[in-house]
Amino acid sequence: MSAEIGSPVAGLTAPLADVPDPVFSQAMVGPGIAVKPTGGSSAAVAPIAGKIATLHPHAFVVTGRDGASVLVHLGIDTVKLHGEGFELHAAKGDQVEAGQRIVTWNPTEVEELGYSSICPVVALEAAPESLSDFREDTQVLPGDPLFTLDT
Repeated sequence: MSAEIGSPVAGLTAPLADVPDPVFSQAMVGPGIAVKPTGGSSAAVAPIAGKIATLHPHAFVVTGRDGASVLVHLGIDTVKLHGEGFELHAAKGDQVEAGQRIVTWNPTEVEELGYSSICPVVALEAAPESLSDFREDTQVLPGDPLFTLDT
């Protein structure tokens, strides 16, 4: 089976190697892609339908019905903001649909505080060869396809 992984935010896609954090840029947590978000307050949405396995103001994981888990990280080192500027619209354990609003945040404010707003979207515990159809260097809207994950 394969699952289409949607963008959690609007912006310009980029390879994970562009993320200014070695955990992501070296794909230590898994393969994927990043999105450089457009500014202003916006909602980050679920990249796939499934259950919210982990939820923090700055990051969340959705596990699909097929067992695939996708991590969305809103900015880099944004854990240091202790939730300031992030509003949750879901809870851990919730069933969500692809494109459903999970967190509202403001990438421009994140950057003004000195953090990168780039958003890694990572297929956890997936082999790099299980990802295909990358949409690199492409403008995307929330829900637009980023890559395909073979499960």
